[in-house]
Amino acid sequence: MQENERLDQISRRIIGAAIEVHRHLGPELLESAYESCLVFELKRLGLKVVEQRPLPVIYKDVKLDCGYRLDLVVEDEIIIEIKALEKLLPIHEAQLLSYLRNRIRRSAY
Repeated sequence: MQENERLDQISRRIIGAAIEVHRHLGPELLESAYESCLVFELKRLGLKVVEQRPLPVIYKDVKLDCGYRLDLVVEDEIIIEIKALEKLLPIHEAQLLSYLRNRIRRSAY
């Protein structure tokens, strides 16, 4: 199986699990509730999940802990940022872009 196909397959399983969680819990709960339930579902599907993984900022080739945390990392490949909001705001997009700009890769975390 090609890498893109494998990631697509994992992504479909993640989306299905997220829909399942939302179907059972509905809206208006805290992010922590959705996160716990999603972790339960993903592990039930046999996926490797790491919660609240620290993400250092790389500054002048030095890893610095600046308090960034990735909500979930699935199969060491896919980052899930959980939001329990009515609408995503520009600050949320900036948060995700910040994660990407700070050289997210296996060696960074």
